[in-house]
Amino acid sequence: MFKLTLPEQDGLYADAASSIPTCLRVVALLGRVQPRRGQRASGPEPGLIASFSRALTQDLNAHQSAEEFDAALDEAIASIHAASG
Repeated sequence: MFKLTLPEQDGLYADAASSIPTCLRVVALLGRVQPRRGQRASGPEPGLIASFSRALTQDLNAHQSAEEFDAALDEAIASIHAASG
């Protein structure tokens, strides 16, 4: 599995997704979620899916109170949901 940066050019990874028999999907990494880019990742790119794992966990840490942790997690989920279109 390769995780790649979301391309600026439409279809940049299309050849990899379609011509390599063992390539099931191309996964685009999305750090801090921006709705426009997230929508591109789930839309017109054939064979491309988005990975939101970093966006989900990047603002979470062991030193947060339960309330801070829950608020950060809620914010991350809302941001990912909005970016997913």
